[in-house]
Amino acid sequence: MTAKTRVLFLCVHNSARSQMAEGILRHLAGDRYEVASAGSRPTAVHPLAVAVLAERGVDISGHRAKDVRELLGQKFDLVVTLCGDEAESCPFFPGAGVQEHVPFADPAAEGTVEAFRRVRDELWGWIISRFVEGGR
Repeated sequence: MTAKTRVLFLCVHNSARSQMAEGILRHLAGDRYEVASAGSRPTAVHPLAVAVLAERGVDISGHRAKDVRELLGQKFDLVVTLCGDEAESCPFFPGAGVQEHVPFADPAAEGTVEAFRRVRDELWGWIISRFVEGGR
């Protein structure tokens, strides 16, 4: 049995992008990836993130926003920062095998269901191409 690749998605608040990415990757390829998410200044999982993923059959209603410090000491094969705005300060994680930055706009900044759907769909497509079709 091969060990799953460990992936950590990071954002500032761990409320939308990183939570959605965690849920999508677990939904699409949870048999191949162990997935987590966290933030440098966590708040709460945004209700619109929960709602727009539920539209696609992905349940993140049990997720909670986590502080990146909760994961210190753990090793991840890949850490992906998703911060999209230059004003945001993406967190750094010292236990990364590989660290990538893939910017996505913060849908909470706009606060509309349309913004959350747009980012959900962008994340969905990127996760399929990066992890499912291109899989590691």
